[in-house]
Amino acid sequence: MTSEQIRQTWLNFFKDKGHIIEPSASLIPVDDPTLLWINAGVAPLKKYFDGTETPKSKRITNIQKSIRTNDIDNVGKTARHHTFFEMMGNFSIGDYFKKEAIEFGFELLTSPKYFDIPLDKLYMTYYPTDVEAKNTWLKLGVKEDHLIPVEGNFWEIGAGPSGPDTEIFFDRGTSYDLRGPELIRDDIENERFIEIWNIVFSQYNADPKLKRSEYKELPNKNIDTGAGLERFACVLQGTKTNFETDLHYPVILKVESLSGVKYDGQMAFKVISDHIKTLVFAISDGANLSNEGRGYVLRRILRRAVKYGKSIGFDAPFLHLLVDTVVDMMSNFYTNLIETAVIVKKIILKEEEKFFSTILDGEKHLLQSIKDGKLSGEDAFKLYDTYGFPIELTIEYAEEHGITVDIKGFNEALEVQKSRSRDARKVTHSMKGQDEALLNFDVPSEFVGYDYLQTESKVIKVFDQGIVLDKTPFYANSGGQISDTGSINGLVVRDVIKLPHGQHLHLIETDAFTEGDEVLCIVNQDKRHHTMKNHTATHLLNQALKDTLGSHVKQQGSYNGDLKLTFDINHYETIKDEEILTVEKIVQQKIKEQIDVVTHVLPIDEAKKLGAAMQFGEKYGDIVRVVDVGSWSMEFCGGTHVKNTSDIKNFMITSVESIGSGTYRFEAITGQVLSQVKKIVQNLLDMIHQHIEKIKSLDENHNLKPLPELTGSYQDIINLRLYNQYISNESKVVEKQLEAKLIDQIILQADTFIPKTIEPTTYIYSDNLPQSSLKPLIDVLYDKIKADTVVLLNISEDKASYLVKSSVNEARNVINELNKVLDGRGGGKPDFAQGGTQALDKVQMFLKGKN
Repeated sequence: MTSEQIRQTWLNFFKDKGHIIEPSASLIPVDDPTLLWINAGVAPLKKYFDGTETPKSKRITNIQKSIRTNDIDNVGKTARHHTFFEMMGNFSIGDYFKKEAIEFGFELLTSPKYFDIPLDKLYMTYYPTDVEAKNTWLKLGVKEDHLIPVEGNFWEIGAGPSGPDTEIFFDRGTSYDLRGPELIRDDIENERFIEIWNIVFSQYNADPKLKRSEYKELPNKNIDTGAGLERFACVLQGTKTNFETDLHYPVILKVESLSGVKYDGQMAFKVISDHIKTLVFAISDGANLSNEGRGYVLRRILRRAVKYGKSIGFDAPFLHLLVDTVVDMMSNFYTNLIETAVIVKKIILKEEEKFFSTILDGEKHLLQSIKDGKLSGEDAFKLYDTYGFPIELTIEYAEEHGITVDIKGFNEALEVQKSRSRDARKVTHSMKGQDEALLNFDVPSEFVGYDYLQTESKVIKVFDQGIVLDKTPFYANSGGQISDTGSINGLVVRDVIKLPHGQHLHLIETDAFTEGDEVLCIVNQDKRHHTMKNHTATHLLNQALKDTLGSHVKQQGSYNGDLKLTFDINHYETIKDEEILTVEKIVQQKIKEQIDVVTHVLPIDEAKKLGAAMQFGEKYGDIVRVVDVGSWSMEFCGGTHVKNTSDIKNFMITSVESIGSGTYRFEAITGQVLSQVKKIVQNLLDMIHQHIEKIKSLDENHNLKPLPELTGSYQDIINLRLYNQYISNESKVVEKQLEAKLIDQIILQADTFIPKTIEPTTYIYSDNLPQSSLKPLIDVLYDKIKADTVVLLNISEDKASYLVKSSVNEARNVINELNKVLDGRGGGKPDFAQGGTQALDKVQMFLKGKN
């Protein structure tokens, strides 16, 4: 059975059992700071399990692409460890529970219609006190000696949903290990029994303060399961490891072809196959390689793959040559890989080239760091942290040079870094506790705000936080658009949020309301209209960016408020000013073209056929809204929009900044932009005016270029930055000119500094002269006095400077003596030296002694 057949068998089975098929989410988590990557099938569904949102069906199945890197060192060493894998799952949110979940699992695995696995090949574990799970398996015909109680079969991560689980293992037979089920019972690593499926019965609300036996039952009991596609493929295709299945072997054959080395189970082939899949999928979903966060993880994965590539003869970039093989192998199910293949290859090649140059620098550092035939843990860690050397690569080089590496010291340094990272990361609960009142409230409420901004409505529920109405014109915060504000019966609506079943909760003083009240709702029209302009402009900006920077651009987040809009995208190169101006002009042109903005309400499948783009991180029902701007921009969107692009009036990009490696944030304004520009550029204008005032105070007749006029374009930002650079340089020029004049005046008055008595070593004193004037002054005085040695001592408010010029090579000696007496620092040559001190009390004592 091919991997594609396994996927379809799984999805079709659960679809026939009343589950909706949830598409695989992006590997980059949305609004979940607890996760670096989507790492399990349940991860993108957490909001359904914690009650934040109510799914359109209580039964869900999916095949979720996932990344885990906690066991990266084991990838290639074992038969089944991966950084990238696909997790098949079926989920019940408050619908069926333990009995049905086990029955589904039994039927799917053993029925000839599906996977047709012999029952005697399956072993199941269960939590020792979970008698119901054990008895359900027994009733289905599983023998008691194939059921193993395991104390560790209880799933919980902090406070929140938790419960026992049952794991299903496939027995590959005695050819892999003569030992029996004790391998499962005692959790011994082996190649005989492969865990293929875990079914979690989420029935308790875990509380760290209580004993497990005291956990309270959840108001809604849930099922969460996970089955590794790679493990299913290994079992059903009868391969020795996951790497000989059709999910990896095509890549291995390509590596064979490129390297000229025959595959015989070598670790290098497995590492490369696994890691290139991780890179292709992650970059396709918008991730970039960098020195922080998930970008750092990807960089480490690529460099580990390169290291193992070197071990089979690759001495130049090669990973990018495997991208097409991954795309061919996986794109039937993950069609987006075809669209992103070109950009993925470019990014991987660029990073490979960078690392191959880093390897050379790292080799030099390694050789320079060897002491007494050893490489310290600190130096090994520097190779790892600064030059990107995996420790395995460092050990390999060390062995080639006959030296040893302090692995313990390296691990200690690595643990210090990991501890810092853990401490720096804010720890939050991964699952919220369920609010039973919100979960159980399912009375429908209608949003009529697309057509009305004022309604007479009825209060249908009063919560502590606010009220729910039978119909409401107030938009709730979602899809990147802020909520409406306004009033209900004259009381201020502070915010509006969506409840789990989609109703809008109006945050307002609740004491004034009871259920059944008739109320008057009035939305703040100005705020709504400004927000609509910005939201439609965001759609125009999105398409303009794709047209200008490339189709690889993906939305990473957005904010549509009444005062401004922000839009985050992924892009692998620095965005040039010319590109920003091009994007701005495209949007401005679409506004001038007065294009009707049409909203289609239609079934989701029809919307997809139109080619409408889905919004970042959003989930959709069976019926969706598609915002269509002249068929040029077409997006799924539940937000509020203008009727025609001309309603936006104008558009100006005000800022573009990098907010992380490969992620850029655009900020923009709409409407009467000229009236807003001055406020936006005020900081720049303040800096410019400070320079102008300084110049005029120094030279009121100095000619300056006129300040650029504001036009309501990003060109204003560019012009003012350039003008600020110009005016800053002019300020320095004027300062130097003034300083030169002052020095000339001081030199003209040089005779006034000459003492009446000239000695072989003559001391001359001055107060508050500019530092830059001291060297020219001592040169003139030296020529005039003709003494063997001249010492110039200048005292300012916070320090004293002394310069010595000598024809008898005494300058350095005099400076050294002054340094001792004045607690100063300085030096120089025998004929000229200089120094200084901040010990002004000692300077005064020195002067008294001289007088």
